[in-house]
Amino acid sequence: MRPFDPAGGAVEVDCYSGYRGDERPVRFRAGGAVFEIEQILDQWRTPDAACFKVRTDRGGYILRHHTGIDTWTLEPCPARARKDHP
Repeated sequence: MRPFDPAGGAVEVDCYSGYRGDERPVRFRAGGAVFEIEQILDQWRTPDAACFKVRTDRGGYILRHHTGIDTWTLEPCPARARKDHP
């Protein structure tokens, strides 16, 4: 496994495989740690990737599955501003 690089680093991803195969990520490994996906917040497609905005107990991330080369990349999601703070 490659070292964890939150700025577009490659990661290992385990997926739920239904009738379409690799339908959605359920956990990923990066930097020697396992991240369980608690919730998929959003998903979309680009011309070359299936993208998932996910929440883990360690924060939010965007996972991209580059289908043409069967590689996953990871980016941290910026923290959302809380409305109860000025």
